[in-house]
Amino acid sequence: MILSLIAEATECDFKSALERDKPISWLKSVSAFANGIGGTLFFGVGSDHHTIGLSDAQSDAEFISNRIKTKITPLPDFVLTPHSDNGNDILALVVKSGRNTPYYYSSDGRKTAYVRIGNESVPTPDHILNELILKGSNRTYDTIATEYRKDKYSFTLLEATYRQRVRLSFEQTDYFSFGLANEDGFLTRAGSLLADQRVVYNSRLFCTRWNGLTKGSIFDDALDDKEFEGSLIHLLSSGCDFVKNNTKVRFAKEEMKRVDKPDYAERAVTEAIVNALIHRDYLIMGSEVHIDIYDDRLEISSPGGMYSGKMIQDLEIGQLKSERRNPVIADLFHRMKYMERRGSGLNKIIEETQKLPGYDEHFKPEFYSTISSFTVVLKNVNYTDAQTDMQGVGINVGITETQKRIIKILIEHSDITAEQIAAEVGISKRRVESNISQLKKDGLVERVGARRNGRWVVKIAEM
Repeated sequence: MILSLIAEATECDFKSALERDKPISWLKSVSAFANGIGGTLFFGVGSDHHTIGLSDAQSDAEFISNRIKTKITPLPDFVLTPHSDNGNDILALVVKSGRNTPYYYSSDGRKTAYVRIGNESVPTPDHILNELILKGSNRTYDTIATEYRKDKYSFTLLEATYRQRVRLSFEQTDYFSFGLANEDGFLTRAGSLLADQRVVYNSRLFCTRWNGLTKGSIFDDALDDKEFEGSLIHLLSSGCDFVKNNTKVRFAKEEMKRVDKPDYAERAVTEAIVNALIHRDYLIMGSEVHIDIYDDRLEISSPGGMYSGKMIQDLEIGQLKSERRNPVIADLFHRMKYMERRGSGLNKIIEETQKLPGYDEHFKPEFYSTISSFTVVLKNVNYTDAQTDMQGVGINVGITETQKRIIKILIEHSDITAEQIAAEVGISKRRVESNISQLKKDGLVERVGARRNGRWVVKIAEM
């Protein structure tokens, strides 16, 4: 029964007993679940998912409810349900994702908000706390008014680009109606990101063409590197040009025609760069968007994870709902036809890549996120080496990037647990187990020894 309950929970935390003397040990998870995507705490269940039971479940239930009401502010939406498993009484505390973020744990006059990172509940980093505050007040970063007067800045690139792509003039009234300035004449954060002058320090793009399959010294192993700053439109065009200048379009002669074979789909690259610039978290100080081109792939990384707090690798891309961190900017780029309809950008990246000559499932784009970053990986369909070298170990191209990371960890730490891998990679334990199951099925990894004291053996080097 406990396994079926765990399967229904998006995020889980297990407590073999209720710690009354140190309630922070479990109340911090209540705060983290309410600040994130929700989750379930199981009391009377060990970390190995075996039921231990509670000696007085009724008294524990009353204590749990009381402590949540007195220690968590504001009060989260939760449901506490008793269950019996093999004669053992357990409690399942379901905490729902909240709208009135941030949810704080209060003690001794101090308040701390928590979030989930891997399988742990940790104090919220400043940039995430600021975003939770905006979320709780039903605001977004790009709608906030700045101290910069609109008439002190120019928007030549924005107006010219709008006229070219929409075939309409960008009127002065549009600055207010599109949310780029307020009625008092001050720019919003969205407006400051589109000025010709560099107003927002974090509005930067770092591009590097690496020599080989891994990063190295920027001086010795980079074939080309550029840094751009300023208007989002300038960053977008500069990033697209950098990719175009550092990738190739091969061709094949067929009867009566020539077939172009680009390394990457141009529309997919544009969509990925747009997503990185538009949906990134500008509250992370000293951060920027990165484009890294390797021999076999192109990676576009941006600050800030999924706005919902979920991990993209745990979701079905085709079923994603539109959740926009910067809706004002997103709406404007949609008007200028840089973006697909809401919620379909990642699908577009996949669809455009699938149209490339020489494409197969090995080259399907991959998406990864953590609580503070988002990465798109596009595969070079013209990369012909059947094996990718990863620190001296041959890795088959057909293996996903997540599986490559798991394999690398298993090579370095043969006794590591699934929970520890989940924390290291930034995905759920269930996702780790699913990937390992596939690797075992493919004969690439093997578990040797007892369940608790065994070790992992990676067999890729034998391929």
